Amino acid sequence: MNTTIPFISDQFINENCQFNGLIDALKRGFSNSDIEVPMRHHHDFSNPKEANDSTLLLMPAFNPGKELGVKIVTVSPNNGKYNFPAIQGMYIFIDGHKGFIKAILEAKSLTAKRTAAASALASSYLSKRNAASMLMIGTGALSINLIKAHCSVRPIESVYVWGRDIGKAQKICEALKNEQFTCTAIKNIEYKISEVDIISSATLAPTPLVLGKYLKKGQHVDLVGAYKKDTREADDEAITKSSVYLDTYQGGLKESGDIVIPLSKGILLKETIKADLFELCNNSKTGRTSDDEITVFKSVGHALEDLVAASYIYNLFQNKVEI
Repeated sequence: MNTTIPFISDQFINENCQFNGLIDALKRGFSNSDIEVPMRHHHDFSNPKEANDSTLLLMPAFNPGKELGVKIVTVSPNNGKYNFPAIQGMYIFIDGHKGFIKAILEAKSLTAKRTAAASALASSYLSKRNAASMLMIGTGALSINLIKAHCSVRPIESVYVWGRDIGKAQKICEALKNEQFTCTAIKNIEYKISEVDIISSATLAPTPLVLGKYLKKGQHVDLVGAYKKDTREADDEAITKSSVYLDTYQGGLKESGDIVIPLSKGILLKETIKADLFELCNNSKTGRTSDDEITVFKSVGHALEDLVAASYIYNLFQNKVEI
């Protein structure tokens, strides 16, 4: 047996991962009742130089007898001022029978790809089939991936990008200039929120950017940021006007202010949440029911997504090596 542990880099993941394939793999994963996912460890720790807490996440998952893995991630919200990604980490991918490490994957691109693919998977159930326009709120590492993922499941023709730094939004549009959709950087959110079919938000903003007063019938809202209980990207009105869906009940009900705060106020009731990705993918619950419905999908991330994505990417890597 070869004792050298393969290292799968961000570069390999970015060059070889295809969203259609990853989305299909995630759909099968959320339909697989054999995969076991303990509650992830979420530890905030002080970061004195920044006067702002950072976070350590440990995310294990097991597909018994086949494969298992754990992702180790740190989140440092102020890293942007150092021109350094907020999210850092590695994924340890392990044989589920004999327990040896099959590969170590860089977690930055793994996380970005699986997160975007999960949002697109949800969109395939929740956005209108003819959705043709999208607003991307946020200019971090996830933004390009979210745009490409959403565009892989819907016939999107026009994408708009907003960030606090218009220059970063313009760079994203420049990076997407050869895609089959147009991409435009914008300076204001308000007027555009009311015009697009899909709104995707991936920010570390502590207070809401998606305001319900601007939402219109038929829209789909994809909330990916706000990973702490006291932060949120959508306000109360956005929640009350919408049908709410989660990636998982396990994390979604506990980890993000987008859900925790409305629940604590009684604005949202647990029993009125429509479904999670497990229920959508195994067809026990349905998604969008009409073209007038406003849908909200809240993602906090789930270790099943990491395990499925790691397995998908590992197989791509093995095929490349064998060739």
